[in-house]
Amino acid sequence: MRKHDPITTAKTLAQFDFRELAPFNTGAFCMYHGAELPGSDWELHPDTDEFLMVLHGSVTVEILTDDSNHRTRLTAGQFVVVPRGHWHRHLDIDNVVELYYTPGETIESTAADPRLT
Repeated sequence: MRKHDPITTAKTLAQFDFRELAPFNTGAFCMYHGAELPGSDWELHPDTDEFLMVLHGSVTVEILTDDSNHRTRLTAGQFVVVPRGHWHRHLDIDNVVELYYTPGETIESTAADPRLT
């Protein structure tokens, strides 16, 4: 058994850098650190839900549905589960350390609205 400390690990990461922490079932628990960024690119996971938990700082997660979008502000200790097949991104990133679990495929997009591409 190995102990993991994502907050300490975040101090060694560059801006918007990602790190795998521990393998888990068919994927791995991972983390990223972002200091002050306006937003990330869109991503979608066609075959699995994604778990996103803020350990430090804050971030807004935007999730697109078929006909609308939902924004949820997360602070330390809060999490969301992004349903499979939904485009999502991070906005208003403020010194965030986030733990995430995404065991499946990831598709990325830089489009303004990836539902239209």
